[in-house]
Amino acid sequence: MRRPRNGERSSCTVPMTSKRDYYEVLEVSRSATTEDIKKSFRKLALKYHPDRNKEADAGTRFKEISEAYQVLSDPDRRASYDRFGHAGVNGDAGRGFEGFEGFGGFGDIFDAFFGGSQRQGPRRGNDLEYQVSVSFVDAAFGVDKAVELDRMERCERCKGTRAEKDSDLKTCTTCNGAGRVRRVQRTVFGQFQQVAPCSTCNGEGKIVENPCSECYGRGTVQRHRTMSIEIPAGIDDSSRIRMRGQGEPGALGGEPGDLYVFVRVEQDPVFSRHGDDVLVDIEMNMAHAALGGEISVPTLDGEEDLKVPAGTQSGQVFRIRGKGIPHLGRSERRGDQLVTVRVVTPSKLNDRQRELMKELADSFVGAGASVNGRGDGRGGFFDRIKDAFAGDDQGD
Repeated sequence: MRRPRNGERSSCTVPMTSKRDYYEVLEVSRSATTEDIKKSFRKLALKYHPDRNKEADAGTRFKEISEAYQVLSDPDRRASYDRFGHAGVNGDAGRGFEGFEGFGGFGDIFDAFFGGSQRQGPRRGNDLEYQVSVSFVDAAFGVDKAVELDRMERCERCKGTRAEKDSDLKTCTTCNGAGRVRRVQRTVFGQFQQVAPCSTCNGEGKIVENPCSECYGRGTVQRHRTMSIEIPAGIDDSSRIRMRGQGEPGALGGEPGDLYVFVRVEQDPVFSRHGDDVLVDIEMNMAHAALGGEISVPTLDGEEDLKVPAGTQSGQVFRIRGKGIPHLGRSERRGDQLVTVRVVTPSKLNDRQRELMKELADSFVGAGASVNGRGDGRGGFFDRIKDAFAGDDQGD
């Protein structure tokens, strides 16, 4: 189980408002390279950073620039934006924009280039990942799976304060409980006034004089948990289930991370899947395919009778409606089952079967039939069958 870095998959919701074109915001053309976009962002970020630019709209412009860079610097998001505009990165209507993955916001983007930290206060906990395997049938109809995992949880003894008693938690005298200090930094771009975490209390604003005896001052302990995960009907291989708040606890009162469960659907010896349709191959002998009749077909619900018409050809596909995979989130609706018939030619015949097959071949030839329709004097398909069996007789 992997623990992503702190802040992964954090999300923020941006209201659906009118926005400027991201290329216009970064002052680059649509054919700009990744390096062009980065250079333009550096220049504009320096120009509109609130610590340097005191204009009233500097903060708003800086956020706009950072948001544009977040999208255009990512190849996948840029491609989606080029194709669908803002709707391509804002998600469906009403869902908001779930982005800024790997960054805590525009401050973190700036920090990635120029150092320092703008991130203060509560921090979201780490997300966790878990993989679970389910059978083909369980994936089709849904199942509850019990999973076991180890994760960090808030210490019950100190409630995450890290101190043995409340009185053991003191206000930091360096930052006076603010958790951050201001400092002036000189760079090649000029002088910046930055707000950085207090090095004495690590940005927490508190000093622990007597650490908790259970978590030893960490505020968290590792626990082994057994959880029940609902696998919904119709889920497909490599799908992801998000369990909100089931990740690791946040710091400084921040919300916990999420648990992402990746579902692997095991291969089935009989069934395969195409969308919501179930695919099955059924073998038939030549006589049965020629004469037609009913055959028993396995489905997800058990055996089902299928009427096969006379003269069925190998590779012919028959549809059994409503016997496929339930639509994800709408289990009352299901796909179909597609049955592909494979006509099998026998590789070995006993004497009686060989005799009957010769008679059949003779009957076609006697009727003047030419199965291949060429009329080239070579006879039809059954003529060649007759010749083949005649050859077998000579070899016996």
